[in-house]
Amino acid sequence: MSGPTLADVARRVGVTPTTLRRWVDSGLVPAEADGTMTAASIAHARVVARLRERGHSLDEIKEATKDGRLAYGLLQDLFPVGERMWTLEEAAEETGLEPELVERIWLSMGFSRHELDALSDEDMQAMRWASSVLAAGFPLVAFLQLTRVYGQALSQIADAETRLFHIYVHEPLMREGLPSLEMAEEMAHLGRDLLPLASPIMDYIHQRYLAHFSEQDIVGHMEMDVDGGSDSDYGRIRVAIAFADLAGYTRYVEEEGEEEALSYVERFVDAVGDTLPDGARVVKTIGDEVMVVGQDTPSIVDWAVGFSRLYAGERPEPRIGVNAGPVLYRDGDYFGREVNLASRVVARARGGEVLITGQVADEIKGSPHLRIDPIGQVKLKGFTEPRSLCRVAQAD
Repeated sequence: MSGPTLADVARRVGVTPTTLRRWVDSGLVPAEADGTMTAASIAHARVVARLRERGHSLDEIKEATKDGRLAYGLLQDLFPVGERMWTLEEAAEETGLEPELVERIWLSMGFSRHELDALSDEDMQAMRWASSVLAAGFPLVAFLQLTRVYGQALSQIADAETRLFHIYVHEPLMREGLPSLEMAEEMAHLGRDLLPLASPIMDYIHQRYLAHFSEQDIVGHMEMDVDGGSDSDYGRIRVAIAFADLAGYTRYVEEEGEEEALSYVERFVDAVGDTLPDGARVVKTIGDEVMVVGQDTPSIVDWAVGFSRLYAGERPEPRIGVNAGPVLYRDGDYFGREVNLASRVVARARGGEVLITGQVADEIKGSPHLRIDPIGQVKLKGFTEPRSLCRVAQAD
C-alpha cells in the first residue's frame, strides 16, 4: 500500500490494524481497488470508529455506507490529527497559565472538559495565543466573555456550514446514486476548494463590523457625556430595545403545519434584519421572537412602525414592543430591567401594534409623522408598579 501504512491509518482512526483490515475487506470502509486508503477513506474510517463507539452495529454502518450517508471525505481536512497529545498540566507549563485558568478558557470556548487531557498541537497554539493576550494586559473577565462569544457564534457558523453542505451537496450526490468512495472524493475536492475561502470571508465581515461598532461606541460615549452620564452608570450602556414576535403563532403552527410555520418565521426574521436602520442590529432570536438593539431611539420607533405596516393584513401579524434605558452588556447579549420591560411590553401588544414605554414616548414626542396614543398605566408581569404604555402608529 502506497502512502500511510495500515498501522499509521489505524493509529489515526483509533483502532487496531486487524480491525481496520476487517472493515476494509468487508466493504465497511471503502478503499481503492489496490487497497490504498485515500484521505476520504481514512476520514470515513474515523466516522465508522465513532459510530462503533456509540453502539451502532456493523450492519447498520454498512447499510449507511452503501447509501452514501457517511461520505464525509472532507472531515480529514477539517480535523487533522497532530503528532502529539498534550495533557492539561503540560499545557499549563507550556503557556505559563495555571491549570485552572487553562480549563476556564477552554470551557468558555464551549469545548468539553473531558478533552483537556488530549490537547492537540492546534489546541496548544490557541492556548499560547490566549496566554499572549492576557500577558499584554487584557482583563481576564473581558477575555473570558470574548471567548464565550466567539465559541457561541462560531459553533453556530460551523453548524450552518455542515448542515448547508449536507443539504445542497451531500444529498444531491446521494440521489444520483454515486458509489460511496466516489461520493466521498467529490465532497473532499469541493471541501478543499471552499474551506480556504471561509476564513478570509469571515475575517472581512468581522473587520467591517468591528469598525462599525467602534464608531457606534464613540458616538455613545459622546452622547452619554452630553446627557450627563455619571460614574454610577459604569458598566452600563444606554440603548433602545425592541422585541418583535408573531401574534397567534402557536395557532398558526397547528393550522398550517410546522414546515410552513418555520418558513414564515425565517422570512420574518430575515425581513427584520434587512429593514433595520443604521446602528441597530439583531441580538438574538428565540423561536418567532427577535430582539433588536440600537442607540438611536427615534430611528428604532420609526423602523417598528414602518415594519408593522409591511405586514398589514397578513397572518400571523408581527407585534413590537420598544423600551429604552441603561442595560448591562455580557457575552454579546444585553440584560437588566429595561430589557425585561421591553419583553413584557411586546407581550401586551396585539397583532399589527407597536407599543412603547413612557420613556420612549418622551424621546419621540414632537415627531409630526407619528401618532402617539397613551393607553394608561398597565400592570406587567414581573413588575410591582404599573408602567405607562403608548400605542404608536403612522400619523396619517
